[in-house]
Amino acid sequence: MNLPLTGLSWLPALVLSAWLSAWLSTWLAGGAERQAPAMLRLLDHPNARSLHQQPIPRTGGVALVVGLGAGWLLWVLTEWLLMGAWPLAAGDGRRLTALMLAVLLVGGVSFLDDWRDLSPRDRLLAHLLAAAILIGAGMGWERLELPGLLWSWPPLLAWPLSVMLIVWMINLYNFMDGMDGLAASMAVFGFGALAGLGALHGAMLFAALNGLVVAAALGFLRVNFPPARLFMGDLGSSVLGVLAAGLSLWGAEQGLFPLWVAWLAFSPFILDATWTLLRRAFQGERVWEAHRSHHYQRLVLAGWSHRQTLVRASLVMAAAAVCAVAAPRLAPSDQWTLLLGWAGIYALIHWRVGLVERLAGQRNTGPQSIGSDRADGD
Repeated sequence: MNLPLTGLSWLPALVLSAWLSAWLSTWLAGGAERQAPAMLRLLDHPNARSLHQQPIPRTGGVALVVGLGAGWLLWVLTEWLLMGAWPLAAGDGRRLTALMLAVLLVGGVSFLDDWRDLSPRDRLLAHLLAAAILIGAGMGWERLELPGLLWSWPPLLAWPLSVMLIVWMINLYNFMDGMDGLAASMAVFGFGALAGLGALHGAMLFAALNGLVVAAALGFLRVNFPPARLFMGDLGSSVLGVLAAGLSLWGAEQGLFPLWVAWLAFSPFILDATWTLLRRAFQGERVWEAHRSHHYQRLVLAGWSHRQTLVRASLVMAAAAVCAVAAPRLAPSDQWTLLLGWAGIYALIHWRVGLVERLAGQRNTGPQSIGSDRADGD
């Protein structure tokens, strides 16, 4: 379903409302103990596994959700009042409703987790229910599609694979939210790529939904860019994860792009989180516990500043996003070349991170806390 004419004419206002609402909400969510409302007085205190050195408010996810909700609400109300029709009643309205419900469910549980440290079982139950909601609305992983290849999963396999994919996307985004500006920047580039892919196919509702996420993330980056004054917490990262999963599957099921294209757009997060998880599991570590072994964390611990690491990571994110937008128009042979090229790039990044660590180890002849002058980190 494309946006009606009124929705198209109001699209700039929708995006502006999301950005402005998120931007203004950061003042409320990031207030000091005496300024913020009682329910938002939550600080992230540094510990042995943190990259930051000072207590930082971790309720920035509220600003992301408020910005996104403002854009969604404005679109629904303008269509209802100006067109006289409830826009969630037909077509892609079912998918949008399911996406909203999944965001509310995961976001609500994550907000409680920020406050009370819920058990992994409780969080997993919410993630499984959110996955069921998305799959029931047609946002499932029903086929494996690679350049020139297509294989539909057997029905008994499609559901568990879909659940695993959605739950992993929710959690990997949370795992990767560990440094100033990183998760919000991935949202800008990743969802920006999905918005571009939707716009190229005339799917303006899909493009607008992704554009709202980009706008809300940009509004939040005002206070999350290094040195960060506000963290998004589990609320923000988990909501971005469920949106990344749902919107990627939505676009793939609508034929806007193969699912691997969305994976390419979010590949800086997907590959880092997946590789780190598998490596830690192979080494017998408790993969559910906090750690500092992601590539970006290793760079900061080796002496790179948060800003230096984020700038370089953003260049990789931007390049992956551009390639994702261009990929569907390439011939299958060129698509394979693109994927192999990115495999080489990530292998080179992995080698480079190890080299930085080795050089840092050679420079440090005595015990010291690398990066102790930096007071930022998510």
